[in-house]
Amino acid sequence: MKTRATTGNQNSRRDFIKKSAITAVGISIVPRHVLGGPGFTAPSDKLLIAGIGVGGKGESDLTSFYDSGKAEIAFLCDVDDRRAAASVQRFPKAKYYKDYRELFDKEAGNFDAVCVSTPDHNHAVQTMAAIQRGKHVYVQKPLTHDIYEARMLTEAAQKYKVVSQMGNQGASGDGVRKMKEWYEAGLIGEVEEVYVWTNRPVWPQGISWPASNSSVPKELDWKLWLGTAPYKDYVDGLVPFNWRGWWDYGTGALGDMGCHLIEPPFSVLGLKYPKEVECSVGSVYVDEFKRGYFPESCPPSSHVIMSFENPKGAGRDIKLHWMDGGIKPMRPEELGPEEIFGDGGNGVLIVGSRAKMMCGTYGVNPRLLTTSETDEVNVPQKYERVAGGMDGHYAQWVDAAIAGYGEKALSSPFKIAGPLTEALLVANLAIRGYDIQKTRKGDDGKDQVYYPGRDIKLIWDAENMKVTNFDDANQFVKRDYPDGFSL
Repeated sequence: MKTRATTGNQNSRRDFIKKSAITAVGISIVPRHVLGGPGFTAPSDKLLIAGIGVGGKGESDLTSFYDSGKAEIAFLCDVDDRRAAASVQRFPKAKYYKDYRELFDKEAGNFDAVCVSTPDHNHAVQTMAAIQRGKHVYVQKPLTHDIYEARMLTEAAQKYKVVSQMGNQGASGDGVRKMKEWYEAGLIGEVEEVYVWTNRPVWPQGISWPASNSSVPKELDWKLWLGTAPYKDYVDGLVPFNWRGWWDYGTGALGDMGCHLIEPPFSVLGLKYPKEVECSVGSVYVDEFKRGYFPESCPPSSHVIMSFENPKGAGRDIKLHWMDGGIKPMRPEELGPEEIFGDGGNGVLIVGSRAKMMCGTYGVNPRLLTTSETDEVNVPQKYERVAGGMDGHYAQWVDAAIAGYGEKALSSPFKIAGPLTEALLVANLAIRGYDIQKTRKGDDGKDQVYYPGRDIKLIWDAENMKVTNFDDANQFVKRDYPDGFSL
């Protein structure tokens, strides 16, 4: 396997190679295409990537980087040998580690960039460790588990001048750019309402923590998998997928699909941080009269309303409705009775004063309502398209990392992905606050349980990352990590 020392600065390495070539020939540099033939990519121009979390989505991420033709997969890291097996076979020259901390301590000089595709709760510490070593970073959505983490990564990417990208590939798609062009051309007028919905969760939520009666598989380092989360005994079924429904590890349906679905209205309308958020959640009944109380688990369904200041500085706040667990908005009148709403299970509807527009997951298949009008629209192309569209999301990051910080535009750098992730996590504050129990004296003098978070709208101070009118919700803004993990 080819390795090389790096400081994370591609330009410095190429300068060194250039000077060495000048010295060797005494007169000039031999063109690369002469040495390697047409289409040849010199090893010095290939991005060496270390993957953390290399099974499932991690495997497909690494494959997409490799298929760009400009990257090599130099290192693999995963706490579960079973999940890593396919990547180990696909990239046999890549050295394998279980602990990302050991990988960084021993090999930091031998790769340029890091891809993080682990469960949500470990994104931040792994990404920060890479950034602080000057490594470019690609991180699966959502960027982080906590609001504080998102803010810290956003600031660190700028401070350390690394090329960053979040894995919401729809941000590189043509659909979002087309919708921006329609909106900015005034086709739908002023927007005050947005509806976003998903059929997630497709994993268990709204349930009690299962009893532990299983042994940890020999291929899995359970303590490393837990990482930043509190210690609990291993239970079957949590790994590799169902962790999404538990607050210690996942961020629910919002974390799973929010970045894919809310990114279009964020981009189109220029949204940033919500100022207010309120919600209602679906009930799980443990008997005929009592709602189940499962604070460790995300609810089976929710409807959250986020209010954003109008970026144009005029008009009413923009209200964005998030719906999951089978809840959907009413079909718009302009949509024919047999036309699919969104893409069926998921979708986005942007309601303007003159017209409406909708799209599916990732911003695909954007349509004006009525849908027959879509083909009649002739708005000039204003925004440059990403080569390869959504598939080009990976190559875009590779190219930018090779070029160096600030040299090439990206679709979802942390300065964009951070605020988007924060907005989703503020919505989760309302969902989690919904089930915070308090006690008060009833008319009979006895303590009664009540839920203040269900009856109020949370006011969010984005600058200070704080709910100003319900302090109990602030416990979820930033977690305490176990020993051995930190930002």
